[in-house]
Amino acid sequence: MGQAKARGPYAKTPARRAEIVRAARDSFAENGYAKASLRDIADRAGITHAGLLHHFRNKDELLAAVLAERDAEEWQQGVAQVDSPDQLAPYLGELIRHHQKAPELMRLWIELAAAASRSDHPAHAYFAERYERGRAQFAEGFHDEATRSRIREGVSPESAAALFHAVLNGLQLQWVLDQDLDIIGPVTDFVHLLFDHDRADE
Repeated sequence: MGQAKARGPYAKTPARRAEIVRAARDSFAENGYAKASLRDIADRAGITHAGLLHHFRNKDELLAAVLAERDAEEWQQGVAQVDSPDQLAPYLGELIRHHQKAPELMRLWIELAAAASRSDHPAHAYFAERYERGRAQFAEGFHDEATRSRIREGVSPESAAALFHAVLNGLQLQWVLDQDLDIIGPVTDFVHLLFDHDRADE
């Protein structure tokens, strides 16, 4: 009996799904989404092809899971590293540099987000919920800054949250199209425009 079968590929556990997602993330980053195969991902995860299909029906589901995991990781990192406006721009700069090390994943995220705008797309609910949750979480944080008069006058926390996502995602799209483009500088400038730094330093 092979190693993959011996490990019981049909044991439907969060740990096994996590192994598959990590394997898919590596395969997508190395080979690109189109060239990555479910069999390669299964081999990396140490399970059979049939075992993988017991957890994920197709590559689209796997890609959505990979991107959701990345979102969760980055949100936790942001919460841990950013507790004031002056820390936001440096954190975003490092985050963008990290994304630029895996441009294939950045491109796949952009393509999937656009495709998921269709209500019948399998990832539609995930992306709609992701943006709604992200706007709400950022708006809550921006409300705290607004009470200290640190948000630029005339900009509501809700608008700031929506603009934040639009600028960050839009600049990454531009970079995918032109990888010589500096997008860290514009992100830093946007943060400076968003916050009243004279008050942020108080």
